[in-house]
Amino acid sequence: MTSRATNYELISEPSSLAAFAERHAEVPWLCFDTEFIGEKRFRTQLCLIQVASPEGIFLIDPLALDDLQPFLALITDPQIQKITHAGENDYRLLYELFGTVPANVVDTQVAAGFVGYRYPVSYRVLIEEEAGMRLAKGYAVADWEQRPLRKKQLKYAVQDVLYLPQVWGNLRRKLETLGRLEWLREECATWEDKKFYYKDPWKEVLGSRLIQNLGPKEQLFLLRLLKWREEEAERRNHSREMVLPQKMISHIVRSVGAGRDALAQNRRIPERVVREFGSLFVELFEKPPTEAELEVLDRLPGRRAEQSPYQEIIMEMLALLIRYRALEASIAPDLVVPPPVMKVMKGDPDWFDPVFERTWRRKFLGEELLEWLRRRSHLKLEFEGGSFRLHLAD
Repeated sequence: MTSRATNYELISEPSSLAAFAERHAEVPWLCFDTEFIGEKRFRTQLCLIQVASPEGIFLIDPLALDDLQPFLALITDPQIQKITHAGENDYRLLYELFGTVPANVVDTQVAAGFVGYRYPVSYRVLIEEEAGMRLAKGYAVADWEQRPLRKKQLKYAVQDVLYLPQVWGNLRRKLETLGRLEWLREECATWEDKKFYYKDPWKEVLGSRLIQNLGPKEQLFLLRLLKWREEEAERRNHSREMVLPQKMISHIVRSVGAGRDALAQNRRIPERVVREFGSLFVELFEKPPTEAELEVLDRLPGRRAEQSPYQEIIMEMLALLIRYRALEASIAPDLVVPPPVMKVMKGDPDWFDPVFERTWRRKFLGEELLEWLRRRSHLKLEFEGGSFRLHLAD
């Protein structure tokens, strides 16, 4: 079946938004989604908000409204349950633009991971499986900033929330049957904490692969170069790539120590970049370090010795045990241990993520497996009479 047409109300006047907020002051639940554009700019542009509730379907035009506070107040109201699909990006955007921290949230993508779907599962798949509907295609990457919006665009936008109440109802019943509704609530509750949205201003520097292989002076320059690129992108409201493409950075870092002429002679660095920024790059390289910069460099992870093949096998076995246990229980393995967490654990045998302290993970994985994960560098694999066992060394 294809998606059905539906009526909606387009809100583009302050009076209409105020009336919308008044109608929703006591609703028990509210589904929402957003359309935004982040390409070629530093600050993401919020272009449309789609809402489904017991009151109907609404499309809010943020570009026509100076103040979205009446809508944002609903997002922060703990009496109203907010229902999203892959809502983390929506909440991050609302926090970055308005400082909004949501309350009482559930998410169908996370919920689906607790009842046997892959994680992350697409909205399209969930709609087909849980609502028996097939979504129309064609506007997934539309220019949502253009005005006036086309009717076909608006109808497409409506689909992003039209079936969410039905999908959530189905998933909620499955979660209740499995006794996992509280697991979902605990997992989604992390989005209700302001700390979740904190961004380390030096995240790009500290996470750089390049910086690990540089000498101290080049590390300092890279720190300054990335900071300059960030500030310049913000000043222009351009993307970082538009200011200075990532592919040029290593060539600049490795050439700048020999001066402006060396930058000009590097065929990987465009003449325009050297002409416009060459002198600045040399100045950034030659300046003595400040105390604050040295403190940031002190935070860089030390160069760790490569894990032995033996330890790599142990980590792979733990990962497979978790996957097996998750699949056996019809829980998405990547929800139990997110891939970024697993990646860091494989690279750092002493790191243990706070994600494992959540009650549902402790209950699901069990204390023994958690202890193995926590002390994985002490695990031993022994073969005995044709069988094998994992255990912690004394």
